[in-house]
Amino acid sequence: MSYYNILGLEKEPFSTSPDPGFFYDSQEHHAALLRLMIELRLRRGLSVILGDVGTGKTTLSRKLFQMLKEREDIIFHMILDPTYETEELFLDSLTRTFGIAINKPNPTILDFKEVIKDYLFRKGVEEGKTVVLLIDEAQKLNPLSLEALRVFLNYETNEYKLLQLVLLSQMELLPRIRGIQNLWDRISLKYVLNPLDEQETREMIAFRLKKAGLTTGPPLFTDEAIKEVYQYTQGYPRRISMMCHNALKELVIGSQPLVDATVIRKLVAAETKIAAH
Repeated sequence: MSYYNILGLEKEPFSTSPDPGFFYDSQEHHAALLRLMIELRLRRGLSVILGDVGTGKTTLSRKLFQMLKEREDIIFHMILDPTYETEELFLDSLTRTFGIAINKPNPTILDFKEVIKDYLFRKGVEEGKTVVLLIDEAQKLNPLSLEALRVFLNYETNEYKLLQLVLLSQMELLPRIRGIQNLWDRISLKYVLNPLDEQETREMIAFRLKKAGLTTGPPLFTDEAIKEVYQYTQGYPRRISMMCHNALKELVIGSQPLVDATVIRKLVAAETKIAAH
């Protein structure tokens, strides 16, 4: 029996997988999603969402996909790991992501760009669709891939861009794109995801436990425990999830009714010891 069943839960509450069903709509994430939806509806082109590791960028991307997938006027594409050594490999990946067939045995860079251009015009102008490409881990894009994306952002009508590009990235992308002036000038939305505050940390823990099936009985975490979680994690959602997952395991192992501050301090001490080696 899984530990969460023992605790009266139906699911794993603190998985670090980006399940949109466990997306906690914090003030930061709500603001980012709202701004993104406005940009996509207006078809303004390039949006960049930045944040440190563990701030919830990938989960946000899955939530955005969930919000858009039912809309017939939007075609949503996603690249999760844009690590490509050459421009040809990147463009080949784009054509496959878009579902474009190239009827040439050895297509050139120009061939790739032409079929992508034709695809964007066909979908965006002839069919009236909004084509969205979301790239997660965008800090992995090399200069040639960034330049290719810049070219695609040039495709537009008098009223809107044909490609809606959303880049989710760690902060290291910022100085790189700032140094590419003709790409920087095309960014319609720049938004930085910040960690949660203590109250939001408390709300995230409660939200995830409720989503996992906790409906009655004690809240599993004392107020003092949550304070300790926040102090250690500094409000980073991924760190919160990992710490709470480990805390619930300790609860089961120690046959305790609640996660208290002592449990969290014990876990913090163990992690600090491991990190020191």
